[in-house]
Amino acid sequence: MSLLLAHQGGWDEILLVAGPILILGGLLKLANRRADKLIAEESDS
Repeated sequence: MSLLLAHQGGWDEILLVAGPILILGGLLKLANRRADKLIAEESDS
């Protein structure tokens, strides 16, 4: 496995950085959608 991730032209380093950023971005988008839904429900009441 270490041979696969050893200096493969930079794509593996990009995945190590971009992967967590994309995951956190997705979680923030989900949380924002839930918060907007809660605000909309409270304003309807």
